[in-house]
Amino acid sequence: MAAKQSAKIFPFLWYAKEAEEAAKYYASIFPNSRVDRVYAMQSDSPSGPPGSVKVVDFTLFGQRFQAMTAGPHHEFNDAISMVVLCDDQAELDRYWTALLEGGGKEQACGWITDRFGVRWQIVPAVMDELMADTDKVRSKRVSDAMLKMIKLDIATLQKAHRG
Repeated sequence: MAAKQSAKIFPFLWYAKEAEEAAKYYASIFPNSRVDRVYAMQSDSPSGPPGSVKVVDFTLFGQRFQAMTAGPHHEFNDAISMVVLCDDQAELDRYWTALLEGGGKEQACGWITDRFGVRWQIVPAVMDELMADTDKVRSKRVSDAMLKMIKLDIATLQKAHRG
């Protein structure tokens, strides 16, 4: 039996609290996702006594993530966000609604802050193609339309692109 290949690079998220709850929540939303392992750090650390710091290994869309519950350190902010590419409006709507559940907040241009404070961009998979069009007039119409939206609407963006 072949050993599972581990990713050489993956996101690590520091939660003041609730890393395991967040990982379970995310795994319930996205396909090919699961919580793989939770363990307590057995050493005394600046974050607390042995057993108080929890590390969570989890997988979202087949991508490895790791999180830690280790008390307040730095809050999440817009400098880092998770981008979810959506094939159609139904998929976009589903993830948008799920990530808002339980106290998430809508932001502008397809961004959400979930109830744990993590920033997400829920975007159409076609967005890069529309925005990077070499025809600057079409590209500008798309970006102008996007800047007026909270949740992105694929049909409206494509209509703006067509003119």
